[in-house]
Amino acid sequence: MSWFNRKKEGITTSTKDKKETPEGLWQKCSNCKTLFTIEDLSKNSYVCNRCSHHERIGSENYFRILFDGAEYKELDKDLTSGDPLEFEDTKKYVERVKATQKATGLTDAIRTAIGNLDGEKFVVAAMDFSFIGGSLGSVMGEKIARAIDVAIKEKAPFMIISKSGGARMMEAGFSLMQMAKVSGKLGQLAEAKLPYISFLTDPTTGGVTASFAMLGDINIAEPNALIAFAGPRVVRETIGRDLPDGFQTSEFVLEHGFLDYIVDRTELKKTIGLSLKLFRC
Repeated sequence: MSWFNRKKEGITTSTKDKKETPEGLWQKCSNCKTLFTIEDLSKNSYVCNRCSHHERIGSENYFRILFDGAEYKELDKDLTSGDPLEFEDTKKYVERVKATQKATGLTDAIRTAIGNLDGEKFVVAAMDFSFIGGSLGSVMGEKIARAIDVAIKEKAPFMIISKSGGARMMEAGFSLMQMAKVSGKLGQLAEAKLPYISFLTDPTTGGVTASFAMLGDINIAEPNALIAFAGPRVVRETIGRDLPDGFQTSEFVLEHGFLDYIVDRTELKKTIGLSLKLFRC
């Protein structure tokens, strides 16, 4: 015997009458699967208020979090990559760049901007993982270098928000040169006695980690971010051993002395503001 019997035949909902949830209004936490409206998630800086998982966000979101009134001026926004090596793998590099620009609305894997934080001038360079894995290429290096020049001119603190898979190997040596170039420019920032805050988010790997991401006057990170040179799988296969629990998470890196502190994204602006006040003392 069935629990439910249909008393009238033909009572069905046609496909055209079914109500579908519009795309873009809801998002599940990628960790605990709690369902949120995009509006609620955005208000909480894309941090799950149930499990505290930090969803990956892009440069625009970070600018809105950090700058007073979400107001800022973007720097060098039209700078794009060339193709000096005429590189081609599964597709030509120039085609890959153009396709990614069209898909993301970005010109490259980083955006730089100047605005105010707590009423003081502040320059930020924020990476976008959606653009070829946030890879470090000649444009990223040049935009960071120019942003540092602006920070020095304006006597403003400087911050890099890293979210990268490492060097963009389609540019080979041109990519690797950016590690030294940015590190050298950060030396000029230090000579001008201006603070550099390095903020590592999920993931920060490869040549970015091996260079300027670890050169901050303060090195900070989001909770549970992957911070590494080579990924866990590569390390495991190389040393032939199982890895410790939490290996290469920001908590593990903090415990081993490579970070100064971990900050929840919802407290980011407040914490950065306090840190900058300490530099001014």
